[in-house]
Amino acid sequence: MTKNTCKWILFGFIFLFLGPFLGITPSSATPQREDFPNPEGGSELTERVRYPVSNYILQERYPEIMVLSGDRTKNQIALTFDDGPDPRFTPDVLDVLKEYDVQATFFVTGARAEEYPDLLQRINEEGHIIGNHTYGHPNLVEKADLDVLESEVKRTEDIIAGFVGYRTKLFRAPYGFLYNELVETLGELNYSVVGWTVDSLDWQESEPEVISYNVLSNVHPGAIILMHDGAEWEGDRTNTIKSLHRIIPTLKDQGLEFVTVPELVDIAYQQ
Repeated sequence: MTKNTCKWILFGFIFLFLGPFLGITPSSATPQREDFPNPEGGSELTERVRYPVSNYILQERYPEIMVLSGDRTKNQIALTFDDGPDPRFTPDVLDVLKEYDVQATFFVTGARAEEYPDLLQRINEEGHIIGNHTYGHPNLVEKADLDVLESEVKRTEDIIAGFVGYRTKLFRAPYGFLYNELVETLGELNYSVVGWTVDSLDWQESEPEVISYNVLSNVHPGAIILMHDGAEWEGDRTNTIKSLHRIIPTLKDQGLEFVTVPELVDIAYQQ
């Protein structure tokens, strides 16, 4: 049993026995394991060790559909967050971004957006851009089914539109895993596929100093930085949140401006 699992079990007991006296119900205080949408394809920790077709190769093949970075002559970069909205970590990520006046791009799963619409709306209301990260976070390469892709994308698109009022044009694949036919189908669905050039590797749950180093030692003008505001039930993004307090001011001091992905790569974010 992990430290994070023990933490949520302890919180569960506290809210179960003290909640009625404090006027707090379990549903409003913390997610319940049985209702929490876990990624269908497995955790980042187990899946990201696989190596499907390189996104760099796919970007060369489909430059009009797939983007990995912006103009390297401009001092702009984009923070992106995957796998939310997650009530355990997304609020704190949003608080940090607000503290430093930074707008980011959030690639959300439909299942979690549906479960936590208030968080989805907060992301939108605070000026961040929302992208499509499928409904249930399956491994699309392993599924190898174009109908599954289309269903996952359209279902999530409808959910996002229902809560924030626009149909996103941005897509990121779970784990970043795609192959030719998947990219072609996404193009037919009028999506821009967003990859990254800087991976924080925060899914490894390293110390904040390590996550910060992974970003700061690899960043460049035009970089799209991959981070996560969501995790599976046993996962923890606390160190991601802590690392932002080092990453954001350091990069600002270096003269880099944080912008959203659509601004960085000059593409539309609405259908």
